[in-house]
Amino acid sequence: MRALRARRATLKSLFDLELTSYYLLVGSVLLLLGIGLLEVFSASSVNNLVNGRPMLSSIRNQAVSATLGLGLMWTASRLPARAYRALAYPALVGTVLLLLLVLAVGSSHNGNKNWLIIGPLTVQPSEFAKLALVLWGADLLVRKEKLLTTWDHLLVPLVPGAVLIIALVMIGGDMGTSIIIVAIVFCLLWTAGAPGRLFSILLASAVGLAALAIVMRPSRVRRFTNFLTPDADPGGTGYQAIHSFQALASGGWFGVGLGASKQRWGQLPEVQTDMIFAIVGEELGLIGTLTVLALFLTLAYAGIRMALRTPDPFIRLVSASVTVWLAAQMMINLGAVTGVLPIAGVPLPFVSYGGSSLLPSLTAVGMLMSFARRRPEPLDPAGIAAAAGSRAERGAGPGPAGRGRTTAEPRPGGTPADR
Repeated sequence: MRALRARRATLKSLFDLELTSYYLLVGSVLLLLGIGLLEVFSASSVNNLVNGRPMLSSIRNQAVSATLGLGLMWTASRLPARAYRALAYPALVGTVLLLLLVLAVGSSHNGNKNWLIIGPLTVQPSEFAKLALVLWGADLLVRKEKLLTTWDHLLVPLVPGAVLIIALVMIGGDMGTSIIIVAIVFCLLWTAGAPGRLFSILLASAVGLAALAIVMRPSRVRRFTNFLTPDADPGGTGYQAIHSFQALASGGWFGVGLGASKQRWGQLPEVQTDMIFAIVGEELGLIGTLTVLALFLTLAYAGIRMALRTPDPFIRLVSASVTVWLAAQMMINLGAVTGVLPIAGVPLPFVSYGGSSLLPSLTAVGMLMSFARRRPEPLDPAGIAAAAGSRAERGAGPGPAGRGRTTAEPRPGGTPADR
């Protein structure tokens, strides 16, 4: 028992180190990126040959994107928080202009108009819109911190700005990305201290608009109504789901081995992008899928840990929002592959093929790494409990003295230099 307590104490001390979040972020993301490169190579090589493309074209492009993304991640990890605040408004304006350009001269694929073709490059601006919204929303709420006692200052201009981005993305047909943007907005408001009644109103509005968007497009209606019974249309709307289930079911505990997937031979559509997790399950088995899930949970833990530890409201908002962004995207993708949710065409972060998703995701992680290197406060359980009580007592009134400010109390004997 003494040895067990000693090991537990040692493990706890490791998790209390100042740079624990930094190493958790780096380790989980690099491992996910490595798994992604292996699986993209496995899934794309044969698929490219079947479709008459060069066998190594996809992995070559993904390796270039990963190299650029790692460079962006390293650069982002060296920038201070004030640099990100300075980039907030230019990033938002640039993203809106690119989304407008997509509607004017963009390229379509599977009924969605989301891509810009610039020479040899294909760019999806809606992926960069997530990062721009995180930066702009966090900077905006911090600037208005003393005015957040009323709903109008909480909502304006954050919600109208987000609605504009969502409208531009939805006009292009990308409902999956729109859902993730809604999750980011909800997280920003929650972290800023918005009351529960406001969330009820916003959630009801979001559900109503989502239902309207589904009804307005017959393909979405079929996709939404048939995801629970894919066998009803095995050659149509259920085709992709059925082959995804077959890939997962054939993997067993340890999988059939890298490069031995059968579904990559053209049976599973979007095998290297939206459905890459099915190939992970087929080739690496249940152990492989649980490993990927554990790495995402580690990444989420590091982000939440940073949001709870920091006394800086901007860092708190950004850390929480990036965590929700990546976690929501992961859950939507895994839900579609496993049949829990309708297929929404959302890539799995760091694993799926595509530079447009990989570059902003790695940049966002680099931003969190930058925050983690700046000596955060140790976790304060008493402060966290007090914050929860403060929210319950506030009930109808948001304010700057909310959840985040309570958790940012310095420890006894601490100084600004320590923080």
